[in-house]
Amino acid sequence: MSSYPASVPSPSRARVLADLVPGASTATVVREVALVAGGAVLTGIAAQIAIPLPGTPVPLTLQTFAVLVVGAALGWRRGLLALALYAVVGLVGVPWFAEGKSGWAFASMGYVLGFVFAAALVGWLAERGADRRPLTTAMIMVLGSVVIYVCGVSVLMPALDVDLLTALELGVVPFLATDAIKVVLAAGVLPAAWRLAGGSDRERRARRLRSSADEL
Repeated sequence: MSSYPASVPSPSRARVLADLVPGASTATVVREVALVAGGAVLTGIAAQIAIPLPGTPVPLTLQTFAVLVVGAALGWRRGLLALALYAVVGLVGVPWFAEGKSGWAFASMGYVLGFVFAAALVGWLAERGADRRPLTTAMIMVLGSVVIYVCGVSVLMPALDVDLLTALELGVVPFLATDAIKVVLAAGVLPAAWRLAGGSDRERRARRLRSSADEL
């Protein structure tokens, strides 16, 4: 017999951490909307923790960490919707982009667009189990960061009328060290959350074996 309530799937059946939220088996519209909205709000809150850097229009924020964790925790569909919601709400005037910005006419807008694609990519890989071990979690976080950088630099170049090398110096190089720290944090937090939810890999295998035996 499973020790999990009927409304909560066992960790061995969950594809992403959000699937462990009570009510997952019913997949109600209210629950899904709450998860998506929660991801957008978390990103908006993280964006307010911003440190302006000299010589670049791109501030140092906790946004990227929130984006990557939201993508991994929600999965690609919810993650994409959460960051799309974050972008759209900011575009229509809510000042919850970094440094209280809104609208689209600022040089770092490309990073906001990159958040949507990065969350979807990280979520897609997380659904395939890539966020359950530190090494693979770090790898998908790096991939997500690259997507954000590419989108950010692509807009930064025409916005500032600079070449690729200058855009990299302004929009990538100043953030490499702190983004590496964020990757390490995510590589610790996400696998730890899975372990807390379902124990070790050995325990999960044992649980699956017991479940199979119960079905016989």
